[in-house]
Amino acid sequence: MSSKNLTLTDNTTGKSVELPLLEGTLGNSTIDVKGIPGELGYFTHDPSFGTTASCESEITFIDGDKGVLLHRGYPIEQLAENSNYIETAYLLIHGELPNAEEFATFSNIIRRHTMINESLKKFFDGFRHDAHPMSMMMGVVGSLAAFYHDGLNMNDEEHLMVSAHRLISKLPTIAAACYKHSIGEPIVYPRNDLDYCENLLYMMFSVPCEDYVVSPIAAKALNLLFILHADHEQNASTSTVRLVGSTGANPFACISAGIAALWGPAHGGANEGVLTMLDEIGSVENIPKFLEKAKDKNDPFKLMGFGHRVYKNFDPRATIIRKVCYEVLEETGTQDPMFELAMKLEEIALKDEYFVERKLYPNVDFYSGVIYKALGIPVSMFTVMFALARTSGWVSHWLEMMADPNGRIGRPRQLYKGSPKRDYVSLDER
Repeated sequence: MSSKNLTLTDNTTGKSVELPLLEGTLGNSTIDVKGIPGELGYFTHDPSFGTTASCESEITFIDGDKGVLLHRGYPIEQLAENSNYIETAYLLIHGELPNAEEFATFSNIIRRHTMINESLKKFFDGFRHDAHPMSMMMGVVGSLAAFYHDGLNMNDEEHLMVSAHRLISKLPTIAAACYKHSIGEPIVYPRNDLDYCENLLYMMFSVPCEDYVVSPIAAKALNLLFILHADHEQNASTSTVRLVGSTGANPFACISAGIAALWGPAHGGANEGVLTMLDEIGSVENIPKFLEKAKDKNDPFKLMGFGHRVYKNFDPRATIIRKVCYEVLEETGTQDPMFELAMKLEEIALKDEYFVERKLYPNVDFYSGVIYKALGIPVSMFTVMFALARTSGWVSHWLEMMADPNGRIGRPRQLYKGSPKRDYVSLDER
């Protein structure tokens, strides 16, 4: 906290209010505007909350101008190179990297709680075979509260942590079951001898009639993608989890709401949008035409996977994932015209003055979509994979919010632009 403050004066009435200036460890200082309505009678207006700090958090820091992303102070580059997803999840939840004993205990908890209740499997029979996996995931995750209702005392710290563990553990099993249902194959049980990403790949791609060996390349790439997607500060889905959680709702309802928010094409659906865009472009010869369409403000076509609302320079995650993208394409030896198209689009766009001047560089969604496709993961599952990775971030923010002794239910204000007060007119007089 800082002793600094600002004075806001209403030039119409001459009234003033002193507004405290709050300073965090890193980043912009924040003006505490709570006193404005009481002293001056005004609310603040910030559509999309682009300049409003909705909470205090110790989990993730982003400096979009400098391309910096820190989890609990650790640069994403260091975590991507040295850590793994489970260790990163522990870091997000507990605030520190685990020692050997803590890591072994946490890993064992996650590994041994991956199974889902047998009755839960019946939920999938109620979905059409062509239902989008995200729609199934929202419903099934929300229903977990019906199976663990005896452990949902929101005032019990142990219940909170057990719920967090359950969510991280069971999401891969649920995700794989969504995929299996969509292709008409039997749901595969998890294996405790496999790590987090290996287990997910096994449950997605193995079948009962033959042995399946998890590709180390695929597991490594998936592990990296999950680290890069684990948390990203107060984005739409994380803020949704916090807002729903502020009502005292159970954690499964909160995460289900986060999944719903993530499904939007402007958020987690962006990597799915990249593949859709590449399909629309069709071939390398069409790239110049579509780049011109992207520059035309009157044309509805958008270049998906380029630029980022937060990062004004470059997305640090994209720098990491670009290298892995090329490694996966080379090591898998997959021959697909779409990969050639994606790499050529990247090459041409990075040389185009229009995109360079506006710093519209490829972001993490551009490369993650290409990697997922190379690993054999269908487009409909892209956002599901994102949700899996982001679950550790969501539960970390939920736990942080629940631990806040000053927490209150979220209640945004509005600028009313409708009709003024008027009198009712009877039907026969209208």
